[in-house]
Amino acid sequence: MTPTDSPPPVPTPTTVVGARAETSTDAQTPALTEALVGARPETPTGTPTSTGTPAGARVGASTGTPTSTGTPASTGTPAGARVGASTGTPTEPATGGGTEDHRAEASKHAPATTATGAVPAATGAVPAATGPAPAATGPAPAAGYLDVFRVREFRWVFGAHLLSLLGLVVSEIALTVLVYDLTRSPLLSSLTFALGFLPYLLGGTLLAGLADRHPPRRVLVVCDLVCAGAVALMVVPATPVAGLLVLRCAVAAVAPVFQGTRMATLADILGDGDLFVLGRSLLRIVSQSALLAGFGVGGVLLTVVPARGAIALTAATFLLSALLLRLGTARRPARAAEGREGPGATWSLLRDRRIRRLMLLFWLPPFFVVVPEALAAPYADGLGVSTAALGLLMCALPVGTIAGELLAGALLSPATRVRLVAPLLLAGFLPFLLYALRPGTALAALALVAAGAAGAYTLGLDARFVAAVPEERRGRAMTLMTAGMMTVQGVGMAGAGLVAEFVPVHLVVAGAGLLALLTLGVLLATEGRDGADRHVTNR
Repeated sequence: MTPTDSPPPVPTPTTVVGARAETSTDAQTPALTEALVGARPETPTGTPTSTGTPAGARVGASTGTPTSTGTPASTGTPAGARVGASTGTPTEPATGGGTEDHRAEASKHAPATTATGAVPAATGAVPAATGPAPAATGPAPAAGYLDVFRVREFRWVFGAHLLSLLGLVVSEIALTVLVYDLTRSPLLSSLTFALGFLPYLLGGTLLAGLADRHPPRRVLVVCDLVCAGAVALMVVPATPVAGLLVLRCAVAAVAPVFQGTRMATLADILGDGDLFVLGRSLLRIVSQSALLAGFGVGGVLLTVVPARGAIALTAATFLLSALLLRLGTARRPARAAEGREGPGATWSLLRDRRIRRLMLLFWLPPFFVVVPEALAAPYADGLGVSTAALGLLMCALPVGTIAGELLAGALLSPATRVRLVAPLLLAGFLPFLLYALRPGTALAALALVAAGAAGAYTLGLDARFVAAVPEERRGRAMTLMTAGMMTVQGVGMAGAGLVAEFVPVHLVVAGAGLLALLTLGVLLATEGRDGADRHVTNR
């Protein structure tokens, strides 16, 4: 099932009805524009054009007789049709043949729509282009999660994501346990876990250019192999604790490059429309589910095999992920036209005001969202509840996030999701204010479920982001965005713990919600005045 190594050219679906060509709603081409304004007649290669027809003349007289030499075209034919040869030879499609590329499976779910009322070709008139797509009777239906799984390449990427995520979660748990067994130091054990966040900033800024300077499949496979090699070295008994921490940093530094490249590759596989948004949503849902099941699986695994044995198993998951990506995804060229852009190109993205504000909309919410999770243990202890209640508080936010994404992806149209970005961003922090009343476990869990459900704003924000970033810097931008999100979560956790040393936990959570509302409100108001991304609501 290995795909071809060289992707075919990207076509633009074209439907010709009544000698009028229209492209599909997601593929407007210069050729169509040229035809509509009366460009020179196009004829198949080797077919001579008639010599008396003015440039831009239209074919298709009402009598059904094609325009002959020197005869003006009938005025009753729709404008925009292209002149064929005087012999009646059909004109070629504006975008070439019907060759499909990797995204053909995605585009087939959104067929081109033909204009209503188009004049059909009369007998003897210039025939329509060969192989027209069937005319749709209405607007293309919104895509759904099942449509994403119909794209073969996405299924391979999804499987690789499951494996690499499983390996990452289990390796974090097993390595933390291993370091504690070797040192009996809670500080070093917790530092092992914290190192999963800190190197994101370094890798996301210094290594972001790799996502665009090299073919994406190669970047993904190499990242998985680096992780597998680092994890395999952790298994070696002679590796000291300092070496284990360095290897943990290496895995974390590679992670943003891998994730950013994978996000950009999704846009290549699914297009930059609604299928991309839903594909991203599915990967996030899996990641949130890992928070619920991954640590439990890792804990059970550690009761059966020693820590080094569990880490060895995770090395195998990284290798399997690399194999799936190598066999299941097509080879694509590097996005960047020039291959020598340094870190300055990464910062140049942030100089674009539109991209910078979208980045901030991705970065600021996680900074505040992690506060109740980071303080769940001291909050439960203050209430005097059991560890089962603590588990409920820890699971509430991911459960709400999964439910919100599934509902928004299945029930809301793409335009509605984009319009709801601002309301959902603000609504997600209103439940935090309930903590000011120091609610019990059940009420606090419900508040966190509601806050998590509002995380569906990410679907609309994904659509805006992929539309705003130039394609040749898409991998770099998504790597930087991923690195920023992970970094601010680590900073948010540490900041919440620091403030909770001096302020009651319930007031820290409520204060985080209030500060988030004020900060995001100012950012959204400023963005609204600039009228950014208005065009995306029509997608």
